[in-house]
Amino acid sequence: MLIVMKNGSLAGKEFVFLPYSKIKNAIAECLKKERYISSISKKIKKDQPVLEIGLIYAEKKPKITEVERISKQSRRVYFRVKDIHSVRNGSGLLVLSTPKGILSGKEARQEQVGGEALFRIW
Repeated sequence: MLIVMKNGSLAGKEFVFLPYSKIKNAIAECLKKERYISSISKKIKKDQPVLEIGLIYAEKKPKITEVERISKQSRRVYFRVKDIHSVRNGSGLLVLSTPKGILSGKEARQEQVGGEALFRIW
């Protein structure tokens, strides 16, 4: 999902399409809240649900330039509240899977919850 959005934005695409799942939708909602993507919609293509994600550009430069996956299938990484720090001096975003749902690092600190660190994006 993340690499598709990154490659789509670097290629200048307006929208990218992904197979739909609840977790992808929750991650996309978090990215929309933090203004990394412009729109999210669930559509049906060839009788399969698809997530359509609108990408944002600032002065013809993509908002998403790099993505770093933290937790992987082979190694899960968990952060406590005190371990959550800003990404790239505030110009990036950390996304966590917490007991309260998918949250950004800023929201997780406000809610005082830790969780599995999914990825960093900037």
